[in-house]
Amino acid sequence: MLDSEFLANLLLLIACYAYILLIILISGKLDSVAHVSRKSSRKFLHSLIGNLPFIIPFFSYTSFPLNFPFLVAAPFILVTFLASRYSPSKRIYEKLKGLSDITGGGHQLGLVFYAVSYTLLALFFSAKPYVIAAGVLPMAYGDAFAALIGEKYGKRHYRIFARKSLEGSITMFLASFISLAVSLLFFSLFYSFPLVTALLAALGAALVATLAESLSPLGFDNITVPLLSALTFLILSGGI
Repeated sequence: MLDSEFLANLLLLIACYAYILLIILISGKLDSVAHVSRKSSRKFLHSLIGNLPFIIPFFSYTSFPLNFPFLVAAPFILVTFLASRYSPSKRIYEKLKGLSDITGGGHQLGLVFYAVSYTLLALFFSAKPYVIAAGVLPMAYGDAFAALIGEKYGKRHYRIFARKSLEGSITMFLASFISLAVSLLFFSLFYSFPLVTALLAALGAALVATLAESLSPLGFDNITVPLLSALTFLILSGGI
């Protein structure tokens, strides 16, 4: 018979799956219902899935062999891969049409890379979800706002591996830091860490995330931004 604590974690896991599937469904319909571009739909998906670290404090199983935050993230590596044009099953690809349409708006493996990054961070840092947030939020909110603001208001452009705008990069930095600062205030309610130190580390993480986004080709920022941002936060915070 399942004990109440395990059952509570299991129900929360199911709720997370339902949330992700709902966001995927809504994202896939935004272009036809609200006349939103696929790029905006993809950024909407990134942003709302990026909120999942805020759920982690409510899990009590966060280490091997029952790392529930890891179990939230890991299946979506397969789901996003099957929704890409590299899917070995055309039948599954068609069934995941809503997600595959969103993926088709950017680099085909971008969402797969995002899921991989999320899963790796959840595997190693579920006991410290603010570290996961340090990696995920710059991609979820920083990159999303940078793309939207840069596309609409970008006037000063530069190119390294891809065409970027100075306005977009500034937005990336500000949105990354603000989202990280808000998350740290939230996580300080559950975990004991020096808030000022964490905020300074978040400042460095936001800067590295911005540089990583500007230097990464195609969809590889979905790997470089989360992992480098989280690593920077860990180093600058002294591993809190």
